[in-house]
Amino acid sequence: MKRQLLNYETLLKVTNAISHSRDPEEVVLMTVESITLALNVKGCMLFLINRETNELEVAAAFGLSDEYINKGPLSALKSITASLKDGPVAIYDVSDDPRIQYPEAARKEGISSILSVPIIMRDRTIGTLRVYTAEPWEFTLEDVNFVQAMANMAGMAIDMAKYYKGLKDSIEILKTLRDPKTLKPRRRTPYESVPKSFD
Repeated sequence: MKRQLLNYETLLKVTNAISHSRDPEEVVLMTVESITLALNVKGCMLFLINRETNELEVAAAFGLSDEYINKGPLSALKSITASLKDGPVAIYDVSDDPRIQYPEAARKEGISSILSVPIIMRDRTIGTLRVYTAEPWEFTLEDVNFVQAMANMAGMAIDMAKYYKGLKDSIEILKTLRDPKTLKPRRRTPYESVPKSFD
């Protein structure tokens, strides 16, 4: 019951951050930290897909060394690919699983198990959220649902931030268009606005 309460508190904390923050970086950093602390695991990373290179780029990380975070490019086509296409994937033993792109780096980091879930934004997978444990871990359905819910919220935060940035840019353009300094003075004749008669 205590862990369930922690999960609800974490969900509440992140949803509050999403509703009050315009900065997606702040929200994703809070997401990876909150998951790590709520599940009491080694660490967590959030990746976004670079569509040009088909690589997973680190957007936020917590609890993992810089050496592991910067171990090399992660291919969206090789590294736990099923989690991007089919949904959550749990790997019990990273040392003996062909879906792990850098098994030696994982062993050196002291990682035993990984849970990988997709980040979806408007029916499109934009990245993945991964949880790393130091001990072999049988992820429960509750664990998977919690992490997937957090991934969904991170996707919403990124989407809202893009929308807000677009809206802000549009407002700035409108302000520029309405700025008296940029408007050309225009004189009207008394008959200018009167429609011409038809022949």
